Formats: sequence, C-alpha cells, structure tokens
Amino acid sequence: RLFLLFNALCSASWLFLSVNLLRALSPSLQVDSVQRWMDDLRHMTEVECMCVLQAKPIGVEEDSQHGELVLTSGVGAGDHVARNNLQTLLRRALVVSTELGKMFQRLEKGRWQRVHSTAVRANCHVRSLVHEYGAARSIPPEMQKYEKSLLEKCMELTNITERCLHTDDEFFLKSMREAIHEILTDVSDSFSNMIDMALANEIQVLIKQIESSDSTSTIGTSINNLLSLTQDGPQLCSIIAKEGAVVALFKICRQDRFRELYAHALRTVASICSVEEGINQLDKVDGILCLADILTDESSVEAARAEAAAVVAQITSPHHTSTQHLASFLESMHDIVTALIKLCESASCGEVFLLASAALANITFFDSMACEILLQLNAVHILLQACRDQQRVDTPYSKDQVVTILANLSVLEPCASEVMQEQGVERLLLLLGEKPSSPSPSEGAACERVQQKAAVTLARLSRDPDVAQTAIQLKAVPRLIQLCRSPTERNNSDSVLVACLAALRRLAAGCPSSISAADHQQLIKPRLVDSFLLCSNMEESFV
Repeated sequence: RLFLLFNALCSASWLFLSVNLLRALSPSLQVDSVQRWMDDLRHMTEVECMCVLQAKPIGVEEDSQHGELVLTSGVGAGDHVARNNLQTLLRRALVVSTELGKMFQRLEKGRWQRVHSTAVRANCHVRSLVHEYGAARSIPPEMQKYEKSLLEKCMELTNITERCLHTDDEFFLKSMREAIHEILTDVSDSFSNMIDMALANEIQVLIKQIESSDSTSTIGTSINNLLSLTQDGPQLCSIIAKEGAVVALFKICRQDRFRELYAHALRTVASICSVEEGINQLDKVDGILCLADILTDESSVEAARAEAAAVVAQITSPHHTSTQHLASFLESMHDIVTALIKLCESASCGEVFLLASAALANITFFDSMACEILLQLNAVHILLQACRDQQRVDTPYSKDQVVTILANLSVLEPCASEVMQEQGVERLLLLLGEKPSSPSPSEGAACERVQQKAAVTLARLSRDPDVAQTAIQLKAVPRLIQLCRSPTERNNSDSVLVACLAALRRLAAGCPSSISAADHQQLIKPRLVDSFLLCSNMEESFV
C-alpha cells in the first residue's frame, strides 16, 4: 500500500495538480495546507495508483504490449483483440461518464469539495484513457483534435472547480455554477464524440476482417464479435451500421462458399436493424431481395431461413418510424410470405416457429394484401395445427404471434368459415384463459396480449352468425364475463377488459338470451366507457 502511495506521489500528473492546489491556497482560509492536501489525497490516490499499475504491469506476456488497450495487426492475431479493445473502451467510457454524471448532481447541490474531487478523478481517467489509446494505435487527425480539446476542457474544469473551494461568496459561486455547468456539458459532448470515433476505429478492424479474409473461421469469429457488440445498446448498433457492417454481412450472404455463415451473419444483421441506420443500410444494398432468396431457397438450412425471418420481423416492426424500406419490401412480399408460412409449417422447434410467425404478424399490419395471400395459402389451418403442437408453439410469445395473425386475418370475411372448419373457436377460448407459468413480467405481458387479441379475434369473427352461435354453445359468454368482472383473471389489464367487453357485446347482439339480466344491465346496456369504468374500479371479493 505504501509502495503504491509513493508511486502515486511521484507521478507527474499528481505533482502538477498538487502545485496548482498549493498556489491557490489563501492564508485567509486558515486551513493547514498539508491537511487540505491529505483531504484531497483521499479522493485522488486510487485513480493515480490505477494509472501507475497500468503503466508498470507486474507481468508481461511475450506477445503483449504495455497498456490495457492493445492493437494487434494481422487477421489471425486480431480475432479477439478488437473485441477486447472495444470492451475495454466501453468499460473506461462508463467510468468517465459515471464521474461526469456525479459532477452534475453535486454541482446542483453546491457540494464544491465533492465537485472538485470528482473533476480531478474524471481528468485522471480521461488522460489515462487518451494516453493508452494513443500509445496502442495511430489516431486519425480528426480524433486527435477532439482529444486535444477534451484534455484542455478537463483541465479547465479542474482549475475552475478548485477556485470555488476557497470562497463563500454566494454571488461568485452562483456565477461559477453556470460556467462549470457549461464547461461540464462541453466535456461530456466532447468525450462522447471521442469515444464514438474510437469505437468506430475498433469496429472497422472487425469489418475489414470480414471483407478481406477468405477464412471461414476468421470471418465467423469477427461476425460473432460484432453480434456481441450489438447487445451493448442502440448507440453502438448505430455506429456499427454507419461503418458498413450491414454491407459486409450481406456480401457474405451472397456467396455460396460461406453458406455455413449465413445464419450468424443474418442474426447480426437483425440486431443491427434494431436502429434506423441499420435498416437504411439494408435498403441500400437490396438486402430484402437477398432475404427473399434465402427464404425461398429450399437448399438453405433451416437456421439460415429462421434468421432471415428474424431480419424480416425486425425491419417490419411497427415500432420503426421510417417506412421507406417497405416500398421495396412490397415487391418481394408474396415470395416472402409464402416462404414464411411454409417455415411455420415445417419448423423443427419453437424458436424457428416464433421467428417466422413474428415476421408474418408484423407483415399483416401494414398491408391487407398479405392477409389475402395468407388465406390463399391455407394459413389458418397451418397456424391452428401448430397451436396443437407443443414442440412448435410452446410459449405465450409464440401464441401471441399466432393470435395476432388470426386477429388481422379475421377482418376478411372468408376467414370465419376457415376458422370454423379448423375448430378455431375452441382454440380462441383456450387462449382467453392463457396464464403465465412464471412471475416474469414479460411473460405476464405476453399472456395479456394473447387474451386481448383472442377477444378481438372472437369479436370480429362473431359477425358471422355461425361463429357467434358456436362461441355461445362453447360457453364463451361466462368466460368473457369472468374476465370483465375479475381483475386478477385479466392481470388488471385494461386492454383485455375493453376487448372482452367488445366481444361480449357482439355476442349479446346476436343472442341476447345468453346473458343474464344483471350482466346485461352492467356490461351491455351502458355506454362502453361506462361499463369499462365500472369494471376497472371493481374490487374483487374474497368472501
């Protein structure tokens, strides 16, 4: 511990900070300089010790370099290094971001001693990161400008916060608070831009390995590293997309010699397309046409087709604000929908079925032609048969996709007769009773969606008198009333309540005698909003 402290005291950055601190001390404060130095030391020693240990590692492997960030040239040697560099950058960036966040909080509270000590720590972390990164690789000129500006602002931040330690003048501190807040915002923005550039440099290493290598193993490792990075958030996905990853991955998917990599490449594309930049890149390289080719190619392995379905599900998600890419999608929609329903029929496991059905569910939302195609392809039979196969439909998430498709298909009149032929009303009533098997919030939400959409489908299909009569015979009315009156049955979901009230009113219109007078008075006769308010405020009796 003493050795670490001695090294810390001897480091150049510590001496510089100490000199500035001693120069700023005023006799009027009547505080012993050594005591103030010891107080500040408590907040700075750990950071300085860390820097010293990084500069003087205890052990060095033969093929490694000094420093935490290492850049290895050569495709084979760099398979895992780029990934490690990125993870290190993210870790160090998180440390600095945390310190800057603490400064904002402490600045608002006027805790000047803490503000200054945090500024010193952030300064040390930034300088350490910049030094190590610059020592390990060549830095682009644009990034060098950001680094220089960032270091200057960090030093300015340290100096200005130090001035605030030696005065009690409220007017001065108020003006300083505004100035510090402005500088701190500039530091945060500059640091974010610098990290984005550094991450982009490291991502380029992986993309170059994908583009330049002929080794399936090397390309596969680089793709897996990219896939792992996409799990670190949308900001990193945006950088990966901007650096050309989608283009490189689709080049792989267009070469027969890399068929075994299709599934890995497409899974990575699906993750990147969670952000708009990824979808835009996919559209520019005619990625939808490539997806259609893989989905319709009978020689493609199921895993590749499943991952292609995942990409389709991602780019057709209703959550995306941009829909420009859907224009090119419509050109291949018939082939894609046909391939997806076939994949649902032949799926060997629940995951494959889930991906294919999710893609179909999203497609049915934005074009009615997709629903017509599905009816022609006997989709109702395929989906309801799948619901009877626990190997394919094994979770509420899969059931959610099936009932979503059925709800959208039920808008078309021919759907009612097909549902009747497949005993689909019975299946819908079973879905109305869907309950989670675990306390997982996501599973509970999926069960709510299943119940809601099953009620919506039943309401739409009940326009057909035969469907309505069958539903009444199968005791759909008591179940709907139970869901309306019992909050726990519907997991306190208002959306399920509205859907059940709508279905109940549809059935009551066709057969009023199926509902008791009391239920009719509360659930049917009032306006829908009044019945909703009555049921949503109803407390369940446990007597």
